[in-house]
Amino acid sequence: MSIVKWSPFRELESMRRDMEKLFGEFFEPRRRWLTTHEPGVIVPNIDMYDRKNEIIVKVELPGVEKENIDLTITENNLTIKGECKRDKDIKEEDYYSREISYGNFTRSITLPAEIDSSKAKATFKNGILEIILPKKEEAKPKEIKVEVV
Repeated sequence: MSIVKWSPFRELESMRRDMEKLFGEFFEPRRRWLTTHEPGVIVPNIDMYDRKNEIIVKVELPGVEKENIDLTITENNLTIKGECKRDKDIKEEDYYSREISYGNFTRSITLPAEIDSSKAKATFKNGILEIILPKKEEAKPKEIKVEVV
């Protein structure tokens, strides 16, 4: 066994690496792990933007079947519920690494305008859910022509 001279800087460097790892895991945008061995909470990423007469919401849902997606529109909220199912053919002891989250998820989004929910449409392609939410007539922007005299 060899004797190694103690250095406070070596301990500080080790602590800095641990803090970077901690914050890197904490701010990871899509899935946050609760422990290293249990699946984490699924938080689907979204894009939401305005197209003059409608609001478009795109949701990343890789590995989710369209039959396992449920959409609910209330006055000014859109709620997306679903489930990402695990492959039952793989035994627990056969895994080398498990990083994909499985289970139920829910994401509620406050909508920026009043929506006509009876005309809402949704499509699901390549793991992306696209929801088209037409605005109510009173929420649509009005154009007024101004005459210059």
